[in-house]
Order: sequence, then structure tokens, then C-alpha cells
Amino acid sequence: MAITELPDYPWDRMAPYAERARRHPRGIVDLSIGSPVDPTPELIREALAAATDAHAYPTTTGTPALREAIVAWYARRRGVTGLSVDQVLPTIGSKELVALLPLLAGIRAGDVVVHPRAAYPTYAVGAAIAGADSFASDDPAEWPDGTKLIWLNSPGNPDGRVLDTDFLKAAVARGRELGALVVNDECYAELGWEGRWAEESVPSILDPRVVGDDLTGVLSVYSLSKQSNLAGYRAAFVAGDARVIDDLLTRRKHAGLMLPDPLQAAMVVALGDDAHVAAQKERYRARRAVLKPALEAAGFAIDHSEAGLYLWASEGTDAWASIDRLAGLGVVAGPGEFYGEFFPDHVRFSLTASDERIREAAERLA
Repeated sequence: MAITELPDYPWDRMAPYAERARRHPRGIVDLSIGSPVDPTPELIREALAAATDAHAYPTTTGTPALREAIVAWYARRRGVTGLSVDQVLPTIGSKELVALLPLLAGIRAGDVVVHPRAAYPTYAVGAAIAGADSFASDDPAEWPDGTKLIWLNSPGNPDGRVLDTDFLKAAVARGRELGALVVNDECYAELGWEGRWAEESVPSILDPRVVGDDLTGVLSVYSLSKQSNLAGYRAAFVAGDARVIDDLLTRRKHAGLMLPDPLQAAMVVALGDDAHVAAQKERYRARRAVLKPALEAAGFAIDHSEAGLYLWASEGTDAWASIDRLAGLGVVAGPGEFYGEFFPDHVRFSLTASDERIREAAERLA
């Protein structure tokens, strides 16, 4: 697919359903897009304000303080020890990196980019921008010769599926057989809910249990949008193989892809404070505890969703019929086909609505 053949933006198709939902007497309940609604923590906003004298150009590599904060955060929160500042790089949000990584990594026409079957659509869009072919598969044995980039996503968007260390190990081994870069999008890792992930930390692909001390061909991508309510800040980073990071740094320097200095200062504070992350997680836990049983009582089965920011649900019918029924209740969600052709009967519900709107959704579903 050439860059001129990029698909239409899928969410445009939701406009008539959203308009119908807005006409509900008690207003719309929008559970479609995972955009945070809670305030950015005050300590982060104060750090941003204090750094607004940013008269010089920022560096693409990031300030020393930010790189050190990223390294310390991986060690403290993800169990990833031994990283150096040369193995981390800030990015302008994670979507930018997902979309541009194939191009920046030298992926070209004829190469294959693998992504999950239930997938954030930007993985395939990034392949298209580079002129490569995308291949949806969750089975490393299926990943074909010619694969140059493998996207993993744990916890998954939209399905909330968590990949354990055994799977991550197998994925890395297969990636190395193919000579492919293996990248795990981990931005929901602080949001574990059920099963073993209610107690255990969601593993990073950089975890020593996965890669030992060899990060060759492996990257982790992370965003502070969810855990710190920084979606509007575009605060994210990538870490892993030092050679790949250095190549990305050089190419990003040429493209002028640099994070503003005030945002870097805010990220340092956000990465160093765990209390606000725990508080935000409890907000999402409470909302999930209201919405999940309401969906189940209304006839939806919840699949996976043991972690992350969404409930991946089906009532056993075409997703667009579910979307239509929900719109009649003034509720908007995301149809499964936006996340891959394999899920025509699934709907994604986001937990990013206020407590009041989540309660309102539960009442209408009843």
C-alpha cells in the first residue's frame, strides 16, 4: 500500500451514531475514545510552569534529567535493571513513534510488519507509510520470512490481553530468527485488574526474565498519557537496543522530532512520583467495577480485558447493531472492526469517562 492509499480515518464513520447519542435527554455518554478526562496532577503542572523559560532549542535526545528519570522508572516500576541513558529516547507521544517507526527503521516495500490480530490501527498505518505489508498474527510460528518489524501490545488495545514472560521470550526468539526488530507497546502496563495481573506487575519485554542481559533487536514503548493524564502533553519514550536507539536518534535529529523542554521537565516529575499513578489507577478501578457488571447484565460477554483501559465485549451479534442500540441509549463505543477484521461482533468500551458518566451508562444499560 502506497502512502497515497492510506485508509480513511475510521472514527469518521461514528459521526451519525455520536450525533444520535447527543440527542439523548440526559446527554451523551462517550466511551469510544480512550482520552483521559481527569485533571493533570498539580505537581506535574507546577513543573511545567516552572520550566516555561525555554528560549533555546530542545535536544532530540532529551535532557540528562529526563533520560535518567526514564532509566530509574524502568528499574523501579518495570523490573528492568541495567539500562543506560544511551538506551532511552523521549518521543512526541507514542502514536507518532508507532506511525513513523517503520519508516525511521528503514522498512521498505516488500518487507513485512507483524502486528496483533486485535490491534491499534496505527501499527498497520505505519507499515503503509513505509510502503511495507502488514500481517496480523498472534502466533510466532506464523510470522513469515521477510518480517522486519514485529509489534506486540501488552496489555492490549483493544482487548486488554497480557503477554506473559514465556510468550515474550518466544516472540523475541522468533524475531531474532527472522532478523526482525521486536517492539512491545506497553503503555497500559500499570493498569492490571484480574487474574494474576491483579497482584503481579505486567512484564516488560526488556525484563531480564525475557531477554537476560541481551537487548539486541528489542524495544519497549511507553506513554504517560494514561497513568498521569498527560495525553495533551504528548509525553512518551522508547527504550532498548542501544544501536537501534542511536539510529533512531540520528534520523529523528534530521527530522526535527524533539520534545519541548517544559514537557521534558514535567515528565521528570511525573516519572518520579508513584502516588498520583496509584490514585489514577484507583479511579479507573472504581469505574470498571461499575461498568463491567452493567455490560454483563445487559447481555455482553467480556473477553480478556484483564488489564488496560478498555472492556472488550460482545453480545453475539454484529458490532454495528450493538453500536446502533447503544446510540439509542445515548452511549457511544468503538466497533470491533476498527481493530481488525477478525472481530466483527466485538465492541470496545473505554473507562475514560467521569464517575458520573460511567454511572449514567450503567443505569441506561439496565
